Amino acid sequence: MTALGSLIPRRPTGAGFDWRQYILYIGFVLVFVVFAITLGDDGFTSSNNLLNIVRQTATISVMAVAVTFVIGAAQIDLSVGAVAGLSSVIAAMAIDATGLVGGVAAALAVGVLVGCINGALVTFVGIPSFLVTLGMLGIAHGTAMWITDSAPQPIVNRTFNDVFGGADAGPIPSLVLWTLAAVVIGHIVLRRTAFGRGVLATGGNEEAARFSGVPTQRITFLVMVISAVAAAIAGMLYAGRLQSGRFQWGEGDELSVIAAVILGGTSLFGGRASVVGALLGSLMIGLINNGLILMGLEYSQQQIVRGVIIILAVALAARD
Repeated sequence: MTALGSLIPRRPTGAGFDWRQYILYIGFVLVFVVFAITLGDDGFTSSNNLLNIVRQTATISVMAVAVTFVIGAAQIDLSVGAVAGLSSVIAAMAIDATGLVGGVAAALAVGVLVGCINGALVTFVGIPSFLVTLGMLGIAHGTAMWITDSAPQPIVNRTFNDVFGGADAGPIPSLVLWTLAAVVIGHIVLRRTAFGRGVLATGGNEEAARFSGVPTQRITFLVMVISAVAAAIAGMLYAGRLQSGRFQWGEGDELSVIAAVILGGTSLFGGRASVVGALLGSLMIGLINNGLILMGLEYSQQQIVRGVIIILAVALAARD
């Protein structure tokens, strides 16, 4: 085993079957079965509804993949939802002014800029990521409201709308392809590269990782940049699917993203992470949202039930 590999926390072996390791999978199946039985007549199990769940959770899934790296490195990013909203309006305004390429480049530039600011403040100034990204949440949200005067920015560029959410590749919606691409790339990077191992080592024990030669500062900086860029892409997915940029897009998504990542088995204290688990966590949240809507619950009631389910799932999955 390499020195870097020895810094990554591993589950004990020989301790017998631990059902808590599979609580997300068990919970996913149980929730699906309950909704399928109770809401089957309401179209819950129809192919259109199931595809709609994946479409609606695509933005959360894309951001959750990136935030898996952030939390795996023992950091946090509360600004992803606001950055998505800001990127959506920047993309819309830039497309109107310069065209498709300029709009995509501008939105990505927003992600890179925000990520660099977050990463620099956390890494070089030493401000906790919680405080940095909480402040950035307000800055990004306020900026999106200010530059648009809180008005929606329509996008009439058909190519943009098709690529970022409005079209299908045969029977597969483009949003599903974006989700799959994010998960495959994220999983390979986390499990098969030195960067991924460095992320887990940094989150597991930053001081030990640094003494072992892991560039912990660079890793922390990069995970913050990756998170913001993923949020910018999610903002374009919102804009493409809904054919407009709005400051409201992504509002509150940071909580759903973090919940999906933690549900997926990533330790909130760093050192253990799962990209595939984050995807399942995102889909489970989407499944719950969809089922509660079909049940006719009011929004306030949906919030209560959703919160209880998430707390129970995380509590049952908690382990040393």
